[in-house]
Amino acid sequence: MSARKKRELLDEADRLRTEGRPEEARERLLALTAQYPDDAEVACRTAWIHDALGLESEAVPYYERALADPDLASEDRRGALLGLGSTYRILGRYGQAVETLRRGVEEFPDDGSLRTFLAMALYNTDEHHEAMRLLLELTAATSRDPHVQQYRRAIEHYAKDLDEIE
Repeated sequence: MSARKKRELLDEADRLRTEGRPEEARERLLALTAQYPDDAEVACRTAWIHDALGLESEAVPYYERALADPDLASEDRRGALLGLGSTYRILGRYGQAVETLRRGVEEFPDDGSLRTFLAMALYNTDEHHEAMRLLLELTAATSRDPHVQQYRRAIEHYAKDLDEIE
């Protein structure tokens, strides 16, 4: 199958998903995966559709396959790290979720969604201080609320140690 035909089939799967026909999109992507078992982009899309359908356990091997490819496009890699980390968390595999999301934050430090999902996974591993620190720093840095911004320096200071007293 040509690269052009593969692209058409990926686009068709995207169209089906956005039209509210995710099961049909899944069928197309599974067929593509059979034809392109080593294609990271196909693996990413297949993982995402499984997640969208609530089939998290089935999504994991596709995410892992996609992330194993060093040529995976940066934006797909970011999404796959977030998707896999979130999926591990949903499955109760909290340690793997933290590890995956930490890797995502290291690779994409400006991505607030990765930091947010990492904070959730840290909560699940009883690392409450680090989870709160991440969320407070993210809130201080990204909030447009003028009241939050008024206290930004204090929020950033206390985010480092919530137990600090004077």
